[in-house]
Amino acid sequence: MTENIAPSVARVRIWDVPTRVVHWLLAVLIPTSWWTAESGNLEFHRYSGYLLLGLVLFRLYWGFAGSSSARFTDFVKGPRAILGYLRSGSAASTGHNPLGALSVIALLVLLLTQITLGLFAVDVDGIESGPLSHYVSFEAGRACAEWHDTLFDVLVWTIGLHIGAVLFYVIFKKQNLIGAMMHGRRACAQQPETPIQFASAARAIIGGILAAVLTWIVARGLELP
Repeated sequence: MTENIAPSVARVRIWDVPTRVVHWLLAVLIPTSWWTAESGNLEFHRYSGYLLLGLVLFRLYWGFAGSSSARFTDFVKGPRAILGYLRSGSAASTGHNPLGALSVIALLVLLLTQITLGLFAVDVDGIESGPLSHYVSFEAGRACAEWHDTLFDVLVWTIGLHIGAVLFYVIFKKQNLIGAMMHGRRACAQQPETPIQFASAARAIIGGILAAVLTWIVARGLELP
């Protein structure tokens, strides 16, 4: 008679601190940007936009220079991998699965586009305008402002789909993706075949400085002192 032994479950460290910090700051700042715009606090809306720009720039940098689980080359897959995941429901990556990767890329592209439109946007009276609005005509600036408003609806729907997918994994697949993004560890049946290489704190500091300097330059209208 054989004895059934439950497979051991290992708690594997997946996400580094910078990835988690960026994720949760975005979750706070996007609603903040919406609220400041809706309530007419455009000065704070602008500051919130600058913080979002800095975070997106850092995440783009971290997607190339960060830990292996945060790099785009680790989780961005082609159509064949995505179709294979849809058929089997499993993925080789211990981080983002192929569908999750699409969500991440879509959110980053939408956020960067949304922020860029805001930088060139011109208010009706021309008082509250983006720091780069003087590079475009009034008509172009107004068009940027209208697209800035319209694209936010697309961003909200994309975020809603992202949250819905996360809840699906939590409820039906019993994969606590929310907890993993909070403490950085995920329960796995086995250790990943390729150990995750975590980037150093120095590399994160360099990325933070670069993102802050670029954001500061943009906020000054690309005019250096």
